[in-house]
Amino acid sequence: MGRNTRKRRTPLATKAIAASAALALGGGGLIWANYYASAHETNNAWGGNQTKAASAQAATISCPDVGQKLTNVPTAARNGVAAELANLDKQITEAYARLASSRQAQANDASFVQNAIVGPLKEKRAATIDRIRIDIQRVGGTFNQSLSQLAACTTLTANQTTAGQTNGGQTNGGQQNGGQQNGGQQNNGQQNNGGQQQGNGGQAGNGPVAADFVDITKVAPNVQGRPRQLANASTGTFITRCGVNANKNHNTDNVIVAPGVANGAHHLHDYVGNQKVNAFSSNQTFLQGGTSCQNRNDLSAYYWPVVRVQDGTQDFDQNADGGGKEGNVGRILTPVQAQIKYVGSPASKVVAMPQFLRIITGDAKTTTNGLANANAHWSCTGFENKVQLTTQYPICPQGSNVVRTFAFQSCWDGQNIDSANHRTHVAFADPASGVCGNGFKAIPQLTMRLVYKINPPTIQNGQVKNAYAVDGFPDQLHKAATDHDDFISVTTGGLANKIANCINSGRQCQ
Repeated sequence: MGRNTRKRRTPLATKAIAASAALALGGGGLIWANYYASAHETNNAWGGNQTKAASAQAATISCPDVGQKLTNVPTAARNGVAAELANLDKQITEAYARLASSRQAQANDASFVQNAIVGPLKEKRAATIDRIRIDIQRVGGTFNQSLSQLAACTTLTANQTTAGQTNGGQTNGGQQNGGQQNGGQQNNGQQNNGGQQQGNGGQAGNGPVAADFVDITKVAPNVQGRPRQLANASTGTFITRCGVNANKNHNTDNVIVAPGVANGAHHLHDYVGNQKVNAFSSNQTFLQGGTSCQNRNDLSAYYWPVVRVQDGTQDFDQNADGGGKEGNVGRILTPVQAQIKYVGSPASKVVAMPQFLRIITGDAKTTTNGLANANAHWSCTGFENKVQLTTQYPICPQGSNVVRTFAFQSCWDGQNIDSANHRTHVAFADPASGVCGNGFKAIPQLTMRLVYKINPPTIQNGQVKNAYAVDGFPDQLHKAATDHDDFISVTTGGLANKIANCINSGRQCQ
């Protein structure tokens, strides 16, 4: 997914979260969906010598998210604007690589980060934002001039990235000097023992770190109850079986947020359902794409960032864009189970999803945005109805598997299949009542449950060994909260109506 976000109706940012505790589920969570339901140089951008770095040194680049502010872009300008937003992502990626590969220069010159990285990045971003202005105004649209103030970036320390994850907000005023140790070593940044070491940690030097993991058996229960069902509730379910991507249908594109831009996601996705989804796909392509789903009328695209085990191993994309070149390293895991289920509303009947509806849930850059739009849920088999984690990955007990769950927005504005920031056309229902906001209609809520068999990571002397992590933008340091999921509704044979009718009639269908 891209970097666009939307404020929730009940933002998770309003809840303070202890670093070692789980985030209580808030607006749009799984409450009814699935449960009862001194620095030294490095060898390259993603690896380096194992040395100790001070917590005050720069860990990552933090830039304001321009995309989330673009709520009113004329349709004729959207492709051009999307391409420029992708340029902003690329610029941040390149700046982070420069930050990670210049530790010795940073140690020798306190002004290096500002003069050589942050300053030039601001100039590039300013020019890109101005091109966005031109694209919008060229077709008669109105450009919010305050967006020009979003060109400047800062850096965050390791401590600040933790604070941003646990307190629900972005830390202001990052450091402009110093370095942060990258954690890998040897050729191509790999650690022979597969451990995650100092600084940013991780096999590629950009996370995760020990603080990103928690023993789930030591987390207090935090799963909220479901809203009370009203008389007009839609209580049915519809399951579509689309496999686990055993055929390894992957790419690093994102056709929703970066159409026409190769490697627009800067991380690898698993795809199930529609089999012809890439940056250059169109609605017509989707209709001709074939499907991995047993129901041949389900041509919908379901895609999410892959999970990798950082045990010192490599995968096919170790030297590729979106893979090892951008800090996404380790062995890619295929889920052992992938359940895709549509559920109803506790407050009303649902209307059928419109053809080609796009929905993104979660935020791929919570490390710098904060948690307002986070919708990540991590747990373990046997714990799902008790503990759901957002800011940390679970260490599951022996015999228990890691579970990654998504519950998409279930309210639709009744008109648009997408919006400029890919958010405002859909919304979460009120978490207490399940009621959609004014002007929004309840639609079948897409829920997904992915199960992974993972040997539990271990924490030794403050370092995590054999970690696992979700793919992401390199500057986001593989934090658990950056997890997200993408969906494009494509059906034939009246399937969308069949799903809605099944749910409204209280049946369990597939």
